[in-house]
Amino acid sequence: MNPSTKAAQASAGSSTAAATAAAALEGVLVVEIGARTGAGVCGSLLAQLGATVVIIEPAGALPGSGKWTDRAQFAAGKLSFAPDHAGFQDKALFERLLQQADVVIESSDCAVDPATASLPPRQGAQVRCDITAFGSEASLDGREWSDLQLQALTGILCTTGLRDGACVPIPIPLIEYLAGTQAAGAVVAALRAARLGGCGQHIDMALYDCGFAAMSSFFSRLLAADGVPAPGQPRLGNLHTLSAPWNVYRAQDGWVMICTGSNVQWQRLCELMGQAELAQDARFISSASRVAHVAQVDQLVQQWIGPQAVAGCVAALNAASVPAGPITTVAQLPQEDNLLFRGMITQLHGDVASDMPMAAPGSPLRMDRTPGRALTAVPVRGSGHAALLALLAQRRPAAEVRTVRSTRPPLQGLCVLEIGHYTTAPVGARCLAALGARVIKIEPPDGEASRGWAPLQHGQSLFYTVSNSDKSSITIDLNLAEDRQCLRQLIVSADVLIENLKPGTLGKFDLSPAQIAQINPQLVYCAISGFGAASLYARRPAFDTVVQGMGGLMSLITDRGMPLKAGISYADVLGAAMAVVAVLAALEYRARSGQGQFIDLSMQDIVAWSTQCAWNRSQPQQAVGRIVQCMDGEVLMQGSASEGALHGPDGSSGTDANSLAARAQHMLRADFVTMFGGTPVQTPAEVLASARTAERGLCFTIEDERGCWPALAVPMRLLGTPPMVRRPGPALGRDNGAILGPLRILGQQ
Repeated sequence: MNPSTKAAQASAGSSTAAATAAAALEGVLVVEIGARTGAGVCGSLLAQLGATVVIIEPAGALPGSGKWTDRAQFAAGKLSFAPDHAGFQDKALFERLLQQADVVIESSDCAVDPATASLPPRQGAQVRCDITAFGSEASLDGREWSDLQLQALTGILCTTGLRDGACVPIPIPLIEYLAGTQAAGAVVAALRAARLGGCGQHIDMALYDCGFAAMSSFFSRLLAADGVPAPGQPRLGNLHTLSAPWNVYRAQDGWVMICTGSNVQWQRLCELMGQAELAQDARFISSASRVAHVAQVDQLVQQWIGPQAVAGCVAALNAASVPAGPITTVAQLPQEDNLLFRGMITQLHGDVASDMPMAAPGSPLRMDRTPGRALTAVPVRGSGHAALLALLAQRRPAAEVRTVRSTRPPLQGLCVLEIGHYTTAPVGARCLAALGARVIKIEPPDGEASRGWAPLQHGQSLFYTVSNSDKSSITIDLNLAEDRQCLRQLIVSADVLIENLKPGTLGKFDLSPAQIAQINPQLVYCAISGFGAASLYARRPAFDTVVQGMGGLMSLITDRGMPLKAGISYADVLGAAMAVVAVLAALEYRARSGQGQFIDLSMQDIVAWSTQCAWNRSQPQQAVGRIVQCMDGEVLMQGSASEGALHGPDGSSGTDANSLAARAQHMLRADFVTMFGGTPVQTPAEVLASARTAERGLCFTIEDERGCWPALAVPMRLLGTPPMVRRPGPALGRDNGAILGPLRILGQQ
């Protein structure tokens, strides 16, 4: 990479303290052209990692969509260049910038302005990342598809809402954040591939692919052995299909989320409620029986919580080790204790179009050697011209740096150890495997917790199988000295360790972060937890739903006054994507310094960071669409649900919303969309069977010695070194002999 000046990074908005810290992407020059929110998210994450990011802004009025609706957040920490393309000097500088950049971020279906959209194809050896709705080659008929429309088409909207109600739109650009985070990981992977002997490549990031991947838990329930989708499942609100109580409950001054994941936790809750006998009641004695009597369970818990204040109730639940938390509103996030403790609360300054202080999140990339930088300084539009000239004067065109093409996978030759359950660590490690790493999944003797989740195929959970593709499996009992020694030997030769255990678990076996760093100073160790290892809540058990509640998301999704979780496990899937970004960035720093590091990711940090666009709104964000019910399904109509008119198929308004909804009840969904426009709200089964899914190759079959299995693609689509999914999640302990056998023999010598 070409070095950039300290002055340029300071001009981009880095604080003095951050500017003196190590940067994972030091010297990387990024040009952010794309107007999508996902492009802004990608650019901001790269800037947090130390890249110099130049945001290209229109010289005239800002568009009223995409990242420009929250310009302060997405321009912060970047150099602003607003070229006048009618002028020769600005146009020449812009073209020179593109030639010398390491990375160009675009959204070709949502151009920043006509001048940049009409420029010739990018030249040189850059990494080009195009973030679009359906892929760079898709025919979009000139439409700019919104995040909410993508929620409808990927099934996310269908799965969000109460069991007896309509689906509920999620009023933050949740898929854009998933796509932008995945894109940042893909960019760093592509930079690594280029550094190892390749040249630049195109990254084709589709929001549809990212939304599809986030639905994997729903899809795994629907895929039979032959790959034919079964009928879809209804919405569950905040309930869980396998456990109860698992819901929000109204206290005197707010809402409390409780997620009991085991019979032991239910017994503790019964004792806390002063009704220990309920744990032995035949209606409630098992998870299955409690799910069958969920209305009665919820009534009992509500009666206990109702008279209490939120703080006291949550404190008692946490003291009893029952997973629980308050529903924190976005207005409360800047005062949330753990976010403050972890340095996740800061303020924007500079060119902020507000007379009031604007709260902003710090970086969720908590890395002990190359910490993510808080982006707080908002540049005046076009103010980076002089700094840009100084920066380019010290750089050579990127095309002169890398000339040899290689198809070597970015992570080929690296060894990743994963100690993970459920989603975050397993899915993060799955992405690393698809990028070429050898991933060894380390499981307890009775296997990873999700192995038994229905439906099963060949005796193994499809959810587990899809989430753990391309891995080896070994079993280790950390209570045995011999097994602990095997793990230490594996750590000695590994490049990455990723885990999502409760903070402190490995420390009980003399494997704290400091001890692991002594065993292997070059190891990149990524720990993912609900609230972080350095945390006020490190001892709290946490599930995705609790984190959605405490990260502000659930306060934004409501029906009849009740806060709701997103249908997908948003904290888990975004946490997995962030882990990939952090690990890949840490590997780039290690390539320069020879040093590994400890990464402490908090899913609460990550979810709160993704709600930042709602932090400073004077009024709660209104829903941006209305759901109408047809005879055979739901349709999303664009417009404001609080207005009396909705947009028709030609973009005009004036159709009475109530009369339109009445007509929809007597029409088939396809006929309604043809006549009035709108976007069909697809069920998970419809998403699996859709032409878009087939065209993008998102669902397919793979084989191993046991037979054929369903598989889902990784959405990080690097066209030069594409991620590959080749083998299903392994049988428990399949590789004990090959991996542990030699280690045990060595330990006996």
